[in-house]
Formats: sequence, C-alpha cells, structure tokens
Amino acid sequence: MDNYKESYYRKKPPLLMHILIYLLCAFFGGVVAVKVAPAIGQDSIGTGDKVVLHQGETPPITATGTGSTDLPVVNVAKTAGPAVVGISNFQYAGNIFGGANAGLTEAGSGSGFIIDEKNGYIVTNNHVIDGSEKLMVSLHDGRNVAGTLVGADPKTDLAIVKISDTSNLQAAQLGDSSVLQTGQPVVAIGNPGGKEFARTVTDGVISATDRFLELQGEASFNLIQTDAAINPGNSGGPLVNYSGQVVGINSAKYNQTGFEGMGFAIPISDALPTIKQLIEKGYASHPALMVSIEAKYTEEYAAYKGTPVGCYVSGVEPGGAAEKAGIKAGDIITAINGAEISNSLQLTHQLFKYNVGDKISVSYYRGGNNHNTDLTLGELKST
Repeated sequence: MDNYKESYYRKKPPLLMHILIYLLCAFFGGVVAVKVAPAIGQDSIGTGDKVVLHQGETPPITATGTGSTDLPVVNVAKTAGPAVVGISNFQYAGNIFGGANAGLTEAGSGSGFIIDEKNGYIVTNNHVIDGSEKLMVSLHDGRNVAGTLVGADPKTDLAIVKISDTSNLQAAQLGDSSVLQTGQPVVAIGNPGGKEFARTVTDGVISATDRFLELQGEASFNLIQTDAAINPGNSGGPLVNYSGQVVGINSAKYNQTGFEGMGFAIPISDALPTIKQLIEKGYASHPALMVSIEAKYTEEYAAYKGTPVGCYVSGVEPGGAAEKAGIKAGDIITAINGAEISNSLQLTHQLFKYNVGDKISVSYYRGGNNHNTDLTLGELKST
C-alpha cells in the first residue's frame, strides 16, 4: 500500500444480501476491476483547451418543435443517436492472459458520446478504457477512427477520449440532472455487446435520483437509478431525457437472479467539473484527507476487536491535511461533518460533496475515546 496517497477500496457487500454489481464494459462478459491508476499504455495528455459544451441552450426537442409528430423515443433516438459512439479497448494479449505479448487484441468495448464536435472530445467511463494500449472509436456514419486518451479518473469512473477526424460530427446537448424527478421518462443509447448491436435504444423512467453504490468510481456520486435496459457495453453511453438532452452517463447495473431493471448512471451535472478538468489538465483534482485507509478493517473485524466501525488510518501524509489536524496512523475515522461512515467508499462519498480547501469536521476514535477535529481538505490528483 502506498502510505502517501488517499487510498479507497471497494468493500464487499454483506453476504446475506448477495449483491452483485457489474460494471458494464463487456470485459470478459462485463465484469472488470476499476484500478486506482491511470489507464496503462495510454498517456493522459491534457489539452489545455476550454471545452465547448452544448448546455443551457433551447432543447433540441420541444412540444411544438423538431419532430413533434413522432413518438417521443423515436424523436430522442434521431436527435441524440448521432452523438453516440462505440469504443474498443485494445491491449497486448500478454497483458490479459499473461506470458509473452501476442500482439494487440480487443479486450473489451463500451460506449461514449461526443460533447464537443469541434475538438472531437468524447465522454466515457474510466473502466471502458482502463488498461488500453490502443483505442478505436466507431462513429454514427460507419467510420472507425483512432482515439487518444486525454485524461482518466478512476475515482469518478470518468474518462475523455479525443479523435482528430472531426468532420461531420454531432455533439450531444447536455441537460441538468439536478432537476430530474422520479418517474420521468428517459432513453438509454449505447452498444451492448459491441458493434453487432451498436446504438441500441431502450426506454424507461427515472427510478430514483439518490442511489449510492459501494463501488469505486460510482461511490463518488448520488447515482441515477433507471429501469431502462442497460447491459455490458452500454457503459459510457448517454441517458437522455425526452427533450433530447443527456442527463446521465450509464455506468453500472444491479445484477442478481430475480432482479430486473436496475441500471445506474452518473448524473451529468455532477460529472461536468471532472470532465472539464480532464480536458483542460489531463487529470482531475479531488478533496482529500491525505491519509491511507486499511482495506482489511471491515465491520466484522471491528466487531471482533471491539472497536468502532469506520475507516482505519494506516498512514498520514507528512504535512498533509490530516496530520495538520492531529489525525494519526491507528485512528479510526467514524464521521465527516456528522455523517457516519463505515467503510472507505462511504468516506469517498462524503468527501466528494466538498471542494479542495473546504473546512470540515472529522470524528475519529483513538485509544478508547472519541474525538473531533476541524480539518481543511487537501488536494488529490487522479494521476
């Protein structure tokens, strides 16, 4: 473990619940691990460009406007579909199966959508491009072009890919996910299963707007839950409202026997700060305590030791936010601004509600006693 990085780990859900949460990128049937590292083999370049977003504009679909005589889902598919792309992740065979490299092979595929047609910027999930040596992007008009990784952020499961051939591109218009309502109709567009089923369209509703998954990357957000069918390969594709605006980035599904229609998307309004940073800098900055968390300190282990549930601090960065506030290795962090936490992903979820430089209150346990301290959040970069 790196003692001088903010280290958060996926916590296995309680066995009695038998929860299986699958990332949707079709690596080996759709299950992959999200690494706390930049994508291998692809340099994050950071362009310095200011992203040109289509947001705050008149919606492309209105009650009396474009295609108003069409069925709503037909209209959405016509409007948003051209912005949706397929992304193929190529890796050396030795990186996947071990042994000598046997040349590049397609390790998995996912989806994405164009947000800036002038500069060729595409949004997708980090787990779609993770480990890539080469990226190929399939466009609405049938072209297949090489993609370059601009920046990736495992802590939010977001990534930006750029293509140089920007002719005849169409960007998606972005909506405001903060105003979504339960029951509101939405459409998911993506490439489940790869090119064979490219730009599959499914419709449903917003089932909830405040879901929390104990899954690295997705744990950073209050996720959108939808019953629109999403499957392996849909990851990175857009969730679109009936006005033709992207409101979410399809990222995960709840997959358990007997359960249907439980897909999850990252809210677009919450994702935008990270998207802009990745384009402009090639990395994203996040608020941090500047500590390392011990993954083996589980609720079961805490019960065995007779200590509180929380996050066991295995190390603090010298001169970092936690050390300045008096937190030491061996402390157990139990709450942030009064919000109780029981594992590292819940800690991430709480911290990402704030900004670098914000002051927060941290509750922790040490030597049989509970303590509170005020702390100014430090900065953690995704690279």
